[in-house]
Amino acid sequence: MIVYRHLPILPIVLPFLGAVTALVLKQRPRAQVVIALAAMSAALAASLALLVAVRAAQAPLVFQVGGWSAPFGITMVADLTSALFVVMSQVVLLLGVVYAVGSRERCVGYSTFYPLFLFLATGLTGGFLAGDIFNLFVFLELLAISSTVLTAISDDRYGVEAAYKYFFMSQVAAVLLLLAIGALYVSCGTLTMAGLATTIAANPDRALLPVAAALLTAAFMIKSAVFPFHFWQPDFHTAAPTPVSAMLSSVVVKLGVYGFMRLNTLLFVDHAHLLGPLLTGLGIAGILYGGLGAIGTHNLKRMLAYSTLAQVGFVLVGVGWGTPMALAAAIVFAFNHSLAKAAMLMLSGFVASRASVKSAAFEVVTGVGRPLPFAGALFFIGALALAGIPPTNGFIGKLLLFRSALEARQVWALLAIGAAAVLSLIYTMRAFMRIWWQPAADGITTKPYGDRLYAPALLVALVVVLGIASEPLVAVAWEAAQWMAVPELYIGAVGK
Repeated sequence: MIVYRHLPILPIVLPFLGAVTALVLKQRPRAQVVIALAAMSAALAASLALLVAVRAAQAPLVFQVGGWSAPFGITMVADLTSALFVVMSQVVLLLGVVYAVGSRERCVGYSTFYPLFLFLATGLTGGFLAGDIFNLFVFLELLAISSTVLTAISDDRYGVEAAYKYFFMSQVAAVLLLLAIGALYVSCGTLTMAGLATTIAANPDRALLPVAAALLTAAFMIKSAVFPFHFWQPDFHTAAPTPVSAMLSSVVVKLGVYGFMRLNTLLFVDHAHLLGPLLTGLGIAGILYGGLGAIGTHNLKRMLAYSTLAQVGFVLVGVGWGTPMALAAAIVFAFNHSLAKAAMLMLSGFVASRASVKSAAFEVVTGVGRPLPFAGALFFIGALALAGIPPTNGFIGKLLLFRSALEARQVWALLAIGAAAVLSLIYTMRAFMRIWWQPAADGITTKPYGDRLYAPALLVALVVVLGIASEPLVAVAWEAAQWMAVPELYIGAVGK
């Protein structure tokens, strides 16, 4: 019973304790590896238990830190939406550690790598479960600092430059978020999401609320690298170590998407008619811009970074429409994209590690994959998932999005989404053909050793399993969307 009551805090505490323990044992690298694997495995188990418990209870689970009830204490809240996002993140984070264990990048051997990775996991998970805006800010800062340092220690010579760009943009988002926090507190006298939702619904015309909504929107746009606040993202994700870039481009950007869901369905429900069209328009712009950017780039990891801009656009379109079907489609698409994109970035790191000149530039990796057919098969399936082709889970996400477009009678958006799906197929298949079919350039050979394929193979297997047996994920996503349509469930569980 005690464990059940503490379930909302366990996915945060376990990686945090692992990070602290790994720091203490910084002189014992093998012990750090064991601790990182154990901490993330335990966190994933706790996250799955949390999802099962929330669904069984048919109500959000709330943990008041220190026994101080809202709005005076720190409140952690797990409803179906946050629990699903936590499970999604923990799956990818655990396999990120698995990839790091088999990686040949020098930075993975640094004594600070695994502690920072676990702090990143703590910040990301805490952001999804935070029940008030201020502690969301705290977890975002922990996430930003960890990501910045992990990129700065990269083997890539541009790692420090990319880390500076990311840290600068993170501080811009932090300032915007702090200003929004101040505006909300002055206007509403509380910072808990439940309290804010109640106060705003009672008087949506309060002073400073439009300012707070605009500031929060801008902050989340930066965090999720939404067009036109995307310009820092390709450099940052390309220069980061592969185990880190796989996290940044798959699950970390989803924290901003999660923020938009809370804005549209909990905090500013009466303003959704203004925010929804904005998210839809920005999502479609990102879909097209990201797809064209991915086609025009000459680096495999950079191509996948632009692809993230497009894929996040699909999710924003669903959030912007705001119907239960569209929200369920957004959740499924976000879940599926996280698995597929993490796998594709790990495969790009694998290919770069096998090239005689370690680089993900197409002129270097062209032809490198010809002696590596298993990796080619994994990449091909991952490409199908990004393009939304069966039997992968990407097909399920896009099918639900198409159905929600028809339900909302958004034919013009449906055409844009269809065009973007074609763009996804073009740039992923072009990369596949260059790496696994074309002959290598002069002086480029395939090394007999490199990063290991355990993690991307498991992720691709999940991509296929969730494409063939998609009903459980779709069912939970549909329930989560229905919960979001009734914000009183969240408010009643937490109180003011």
